[in-house]
Amino acid sequence: MKWKKTTAFAMPDEFKQVLKEDAALKKAFNALTPGRQRGYLLHFSSAKQAKTRVARIEKSIPDILEGKGLND
Repeated sequence: MKWKKTTAFAMPDEFKQVLKEDAALKKAFNALTPGRQRGYLLHFSSAKQAKTRVARIEKSIPDILEGKGLND
């Protein structure tokens, strides 16, 4: 089975904006394992409404900064 690369997953615009504004968060996100990155991207992008995506991103920021995955 061939797995998709992390770059193949869409990054929601709301998360791009947060990463652009917060260098520490961007560094922490890039330090996560590819599987953890994909988990967060899937979680964020699966929300249909922008406010839900923003809420999910804000809720996940502390875990990303600690290097935790979505379900850790």
